Amino acid sequence: MNVGAAWRGVRDLFRKAGIDTAELDARLFAEAAFEMDRLELVNREREAVPAKQLKALEAFAARRLKGEPVVRILGEKEFWGLSFKLNAATLVPRPETELLVERGLEVIGALNSPHILDLGTGTGCIPISLLTEYSDVSAVAVDLSAEALEMARLNANRHGVGNRFTTLKGSWFDPLEPGERFDLITSNPPYIESAVIAGLMPEVREHDPRLALDGGPDGLAAYRAIAAEAGLFLAADGVLLLEIGSGQGHTVSDIFVGAGFAEVDVVPDLAGLDRMVVARLNSAP
Repeated sequence: MNVGAAWRGVRDLFRKAGIDTAELDARLFAEAAFEMDRLELVNREREAVPAKQLKALEAFAARRLKGEPVVRILGEKEFWGLSFKLNAATLVPRPETELLVERGLEVIGALNSPHILDLGTGTGCIPISLLTEYSDVSAVAVDLSAEALEMARLNANRHGVGNRFTTLKGSWFDPLEPGERFDLITSNPPYIESAVIAGLMPEVREHDPRLALDGGPDGLAAYRAIAAEAGLFLAADGVLLLEIGSGQGHTVSDIFVGAGFAEVDVVPDLAGLDRMVVARLNSAP
């Protein structure tokens, strides 16, 4: 079978299965299986496909037909212009989370050798993106999952910042040394209500790690845990950046005001939905 016939055959299977992105998915799988870019896929479409590569394409297609997301199958997702490897213990980085990187760069840009902390790091996409922008930044990344931390270290090394990136296994602030202070603390914690998870889209419900989704009965358990101890680890002029679910701005703000934070703001995403809480222990000058 030649290149063109192979990937178009997969496209047709996806169309029959009702997959809206049939052509795009098939082409992405062919590029990965055949080790070609988009232009090569066109220019070399009459070439015969080696059996091993055809088998790889068929394996990708079989997983997609079972409902597995494309990025999970390919094991890689772009974020902040960088490519991040994934595994079963990590969430897929989302464009909305880049809002934390944008604001984080504003916070650390004027500082000398800032120290940052990322809680529930997953792929490490937030701190690694920050590290690639400034060479004097160091980061500590915490996660409950050893598998997630392994992937975060791999991503840090592949982007050349592994020497400034430390991983610690544990729950929130537990693995940190008492008295350690950070200029910036970031987190995209689990914020979905436990009872809602069963009704999520299958691609999320069945393939994203529940540990990174389940925010407890009201979706706010992680914010309460972070608010309770963040003041012990945040520098005097430090900033806390947290991703939140749409509609959670008011309740998350109340949690941090109640924990003694002097300045708490809710920042919307491009769609106008609550997306990030910015909190300071002391009011900015």
